[in-house]
Amino acid sequence: MAQENLVERKHHRLSRSDRSGTSDRDVKPNAIVRDTLNSIVYRYSSTYPLSSEEQDIIWKYRFYLSSHKKALTKFLKCVNWETAAEVRQALALLESWSPMDVEDALELLNSTFRHPIVRWYAITRLNEASDEYLLLYLLQLVQALKYEPFDESSCSSVNNLANFLVERACQNPTLANYLYWYLTIECEDERSSKKDLKISKMYSNVLRMFLNCLYKGTPEMKATHAQLKEQQHFVDRLVTLVKIVAKESGNRKRKTEKFQQFLAESSSSNVTKFNFNNFGPIVFPLDPSIQITGIAAEKVSLFKSALMPSKLTFRTTSGTDYVAIFKHGDDLRQDQLILQMITLMDKLLQKENLDLKLTPYRVLATSSKHGFMQYIDSVTVAEVLNTEGSIHNYFRKFNPCETGPFGIMPEIMDTYIKSCAGYCVITYLLGIGDRHLDNLLLTSSGKLFHIDFGYILGRDPKPMPPPMKLSKEMVEAMGGINSEYYNTFRKLCYTAFLHLRRHANVMLNLFGLMVDASVPDIALEPDKSVKKVEDNLRLDLSDEEAVQHLQNLLDISITAVMPALVEQIHKLAQYWRK
Repeated sequence: MAQENLVERKHHRLSRSDRSGTSDRDVKPNAIVRDTLNSIVYRYSSTYPLSSEEQDIIWKYRFYLSSHKKALTKFLKCVNWETAAEVRQALALLESWSPMDVEDALELLNSTFRHPIVRWYAITRLNEASDEYLLLYLLQLVQALKYEPFDESSCSSVNNLANFLVERACQNPTLANYLYWYLTIECEDERSSKKDLKISKMYSNVLRMFLNCLYKGTPEMKATHAQLKEQQHFVDRLVTLVKIVAKESGNRKRKTEKFQQFLAESSSSNVTKFNFNNFGPIVFPLDPSIQITGIAAEKVSLFKSALMPSKLTFRTTSGTDYVAIFKHGDDLRQDQLILQMITLMDKLLQKENLDLKLTPYRVLATSSKHGFMQYIDSVTVAEVLNTEGSIHNYFRKFNPCETGPFGIMPEIMDTYIKSCAGYCVITYLLGIGDRHLDNLLLTSSGKLFHIDFGYILGRDPKPMPPPMKLSKEMVEAMGGINSEYYNTFRKLCYTAFLHLRRHANVMLNLFGLMVDASVPDIALEPDKSVKKVEDNLRLDLSDEEAVQHLQNLLDISITAVMPALVEQIHKLAQYWRK
């Protein structure tokens, strides 16, 4: 009859009453129950819904489980937060529970957990993380502010995430740099609903509190405050200049010349009220370890794509050039998220002593309409095949070695194989689509990497995309499917897949905090975004079965006919566009 079962309700109330606490304290599970508990705690992912029977068993053995740090989130999910007696017992136990890992604490900041003490506990665990790791999670922590019980008065209270982030950022200029830009973009209140306006106002409050804290702080904090203001002014002036160039008549070549002219004359002309030739030094928003002092006008160029992003060469205080791409008219938040995940996965693999020569280049959205990307000196695989005929010829051109494999230096081939394996597994896990030879890039040192993440989480404009992004040309460069290099590539894929599966929780927790972010492919189906990553991790399989699964995916991808056909169509489209 779809009504509450009174027998179950009574059982629930009795089993969780204050009186049962005394008897439960000494209860120890037998072998069968212990296996069930281990399965729930260690095998179930953070998104797995617990049945009422599983919740009861966790509650019953809560004292036994309190020495297992991984069991805490599962226990907190069993609590009925509407029942005062349960909440009282849960919070008392929280104090004595074995402290959880920082990665697992991220889960307690999502929308599921609303109790302020639980959220405060998560923040105390995050406080244990180094600044380097906090930086990896910062994008998501800024999103988690949406789930905080926040109002004007709570700015002064100490037990919230906003205070924690502001406090840590004030002590570290790099954290301050990214926190400023992540908050700034959230303050753009173009969304119309009341809820969104309220969220936008909350972010404005946090940003104001952060800037105030810097302004009234130590001399170092005051210097950081001044730098952030300079950055904002520089970005605003650059946007003005790019808009002026976009309005110029003529083709790309003509626009490029005009751009160079504006930059060269910016010291004398009044077009943008900013001297782009010589300013500074300004901390570069994309990479705060760099201080920029000017833009080399003669080196500026515009890319072929529709929005014509500009390639800018910045002069720096260290005397070297820093090349970056500035995109206007594009929301870079999706690329920013994917590159953050690639950086995280790279760190997780390196922790396991597996260096797959990845290229996690930097991306920073400075607004929902513009942002910076680090430029990596490289060429597209499409261009390599057009100009050199094959990937081998390209490697031989820069790194010849008579005794090496295919006449190439051995370390170049080693780098190529490792980077192919790393990106195959990562693009599969993140469901990255729209892969073709124009968004696969190669460096002369042998690194292969992906750019342009307009389609993620299984979305793809192409029909029947293969599960692994592996082209015929990539495999030919390994020496074909019967070569020892291809064999090494497959083994590296399996190892990377197994390592990343062991860190599934941190990836799922980070995606879980992004469900309400303004990332196009997540916004389409927010409730399914975490599920898609989880499905690709195949946590239901043992390690042996997972390797077998990946083997099958590689075999399917190698024999896929459709991608080859789509690649030809793409080539034809590019030809006509030219």
